[in-house]
Amino acid sequence: MTFTNHGTIPVAVSARHVHLSQEHLEILFGSGHELTKRVDLSQPGQFAAEETVTIAGKKSEIARVRVLGPCRPATQVEVSLTDAVKLGAKLPLRESGDIQGSGAVTITGPAGSIELSEGLIIAKAHVHMTTEDAKKYNVENSQIVTVAVSGERPVSFHNVVIRVSDSYALEMHIDTDEANAGFISQGATGEIWA
Repeated sequence: MTFTNHGTIPVAVSARHVHLSQEHLEILFGSGHELTKRVDLSQPGQFAAEETVTIAGKKSEIARVRVLGPCRPATQVEVSLTDAVKLGAKLPLRESGDIQGSGAVTITGPAGSIELSEGLIIAKAHVHMTTEDAKKYNVENSQIVTVAVSGERPVSFHNVVIRVSDSYALEMHIDTDEANAGFISQGATGEIWA
């Protein structure tokens, strides 16, 4: 099988975080609560909120997990494999939003807590891009590619999902375990091979 280099893209490290529905936000932080923007994220309209929560599994809990905004239709918690082991959860590797049959988690905020039977995942490495980017890089939505990142410890990520939407900004997202394995920090770049 022959692979072709489709070009260089920015790589970002995504730490553990929580996406909340409005209903769950109000249970955790109080009726009528709205997220307070702390800082904008690279994806248009997305932001890290001032709010944090505690997430718990069968074995232990992790405090001060950042909530990302804006609210979504369904609550979802994204962690690394290291986090999953700490929580005592055996989790599926999923695309963001694909939470059916995923891990159970308890989320606690200052005003209350919620117990979810599903919603805890390890996110698949993925590349956000616009339709114009997809044309430039000659790839399409849901295509599976390899991304090679050079540096002190070069590493290649296989089975990376291309996600195309004009609401996205060009960027590959990996979790902290993946970043640590390759000594990857913010500002890194990778090459798409397909």
